[in-house]
Amino acid sequence: MLIDNLNLFLRIVEKGGMAAAGREVGLSPASVSDRLASLEAHYGVRLLARTTRSISLTDEGRELVTGARRILAEVDEVESRIKLGVEKISGSIHISMPVDLGRNLIAPVLDAFLKDHAEISIDLSLNDGYVGLVEQGIDIALRYGDLEDSTLRSKLVGENRRIVCASPDYLKANGTPQHPDDLRHHNCILMRFGSQVDRDWRFVIEGKEKKCSVGGNRIANDGDLVRSWCRAGFGVVLKSEWDVRTDLKSGNLVSLLNDFAPPPTALQIVYPAGAVQPRRIRFLMEHMAKWFAANSK
Repeated sequence: MLIDNLNLFLRIVEKGGMAAAGREVGLSPASVSDRLASLEAHYGVRLLARTTRSISLTDEGRELVTGARRILAEVDEVESRIKLGVEKISGSIHISMPVDLGRNLIAPVLDAFLKDHAEISIDLSLNDGYVGLVEQGIDIALRYGDLEDSTLRSKLVGENRRIVCASPDYLKANGTPQHPDDLRHHNCILMRFGSQVDRDWRFVIEGKEKKCSVGGNRIANDGDLVRSWCRAGFGVVLKSEWDVRTDLKSGNLVSLLNDFAPPPTALQIVYPAGAVQPRRIRFLMEHMAKWFAANSK
């Protein structure tokens, strides 16, 4: 029963409420409340601070989230080994990654992994904004940039440069910028990350990293759409090299302002600190790392 209650507790945290968690597992609100009370009684602490409108984790609740994930991962690992044998892996993996990267590059990588491991299921979340791994029940995520969240761990799988680019048709009609300051006279297609619009693009000018403010008439929170608009000739974009490498090779897009590009940042697989990684997740992380190593320039 403790294992079931730990599973329910994590579902409450991931869904943001007891009613939503109950609906997903077919339990009434009263049953969910009783089982949460039983779990709190077992540990002798309050796990969730509850109001009529919201819930939040107590310090003890946050500690249990990490511990519960570790316990349940170990239980799942043992069951997998008993049912399938040492050589096989099974279970679900919830992954998060940027839209363009996931849809156009990593989806085929996952297809190949699933072909080799028929007992695995993948739950893929594509999102260009920040996603809380613990809150959303995500096992691993692909992220650009340095790791700043101390509650996460990371595995470096490659480097990433951000490239300013535009279509040949756009450049023919509007001219080619020769300096970052020239972007003020161009229509820049902007990305929105959550509530923040990326209007400040970074460059290295005279040996120092500087921000250049840009603007334009198209903003989206979908990196794949931003790239499509750029290919169609609607403006200039700042994109990850992984997103535009095929377009650059084909000539659909042209790389701009290369002499002012800042140093590359990291491309990482991140996961919650303290979590035991089941073999299925370790296998997938290694599968993805090998793909990036084989496809890096």
